[in-house]
Amino acid sequence: MSETRSLYERLGGHDGILKLIKPFYADVRQHELLGPIFNAHIQDWPAHLEKIADFWALQAGGESKYRGGFAGAHMRLGLQPEHFQNWIALWEYNNARSLPPSEAAEMNALAHELGRRLFALTQGRNPSAGLRGFQFSAIKPPPS
Repeated sequence: MSETRSLYERLGGHDGILKLIKPFYADVRQHELLGPIFNAHIQDWPAHLEKIADFWALQAGGESKYRGGFAGAHMRLGLQPEHFQNWIALWEYNNARSLPPSEAAEMNALAHELGRRLFALTQGRNPSAGLRGFQFSAIKPPPS
């Protein structure tokens, strides 16, 4: 019988998640639409990356110190559909270049679900009503 490892373990634990998100957020910081939002609100990038790594560790089934605040941190940012679409596009692009296909697909699925819930909350909707079947449109990131 084969051992079943969590997504967290297959990503390489906390260090593997950090290796995944560092280039992703480097792209986000330079992005024409997303960069100004992130750069205006995040003063300490190393601390933010650690917090985000803990968030993704929790989502991927691993040990985490993350204790919430996911939605609240985004509520006052004025996020619109195009912000979500561009974030998802960069996320998928980075996962494709950094992860095996199976793990990339799992991380993308998690991001889409979290994105749908966050989109609903930031738009003043109940995240469990009215968004079933909602999908973000893929936007091709610019060539690097």
